Amino acid sequence: MEKEEHVYRTLFLSTLYLSAFTFGGGYVIVSLLQKKFVDQLHWIDQEEMLDLVAIAQSSPGAIAINGSIVIGYKLGGWKGVAAAVAGAVIPPFLIMAVISFFYQAFISNYYIKTLLAGMAAGMSAVIISAVYDMASGIVRGHDTVQIVVMMLAFIANFCFGISVIWCILAAGAVGFLQSRRESV
Repeated sequence: MEKEEHVYRTLFLSTLYLSAFTFGGGYVIVSLLQKKFVDQLHWIDQEEMLDLVAIAQSSPGAIAINGSIVIGYKLGGWKGVAAAVAGAVIPPFLIMAVISFFYQAFISNYYIKTLLAGMAAGMSAVIISAVYDMASGIVRGHDTVQIVVMMLAFIANFCFGISVIWCILAAGAVGFLQSRRESV
């Protein structure tokens, strides 16, 4: 019972901390969840984390919440989901409540505009780092099909504007065909 409470408390406090002090959206939080639960606590391995991120990305809704849901469920079942989601939701809720109260003062403040522009640059660096970490895991596995699918999905979406949904469906179809071929 003590161990379960430790897991729930760690889930709540970790997602609360990351959500409160992270700017830039869900992909930033997901990369920091990876650092916390894979690299520091060793509760999830890299392969599982990639699977959980894929599930979080393919589910409707905010990726930060979806990431908290899948990690919470993996580590603590439904109680883990409640702890992780509560931690992820409370800071943005409180921050948005304060911002909405002082909206007029924030919107016209030069320093806040400059601060947000700087945070956008930092957020880009963190997202690039997360993409690199995830992609390097695939490249290290030397699975040529996955590498080609990853590059084609990027090109299709970034260069040709093909919807991410179509890229996910195509990648899923390739994965299905590859697993069928390997099982035969």
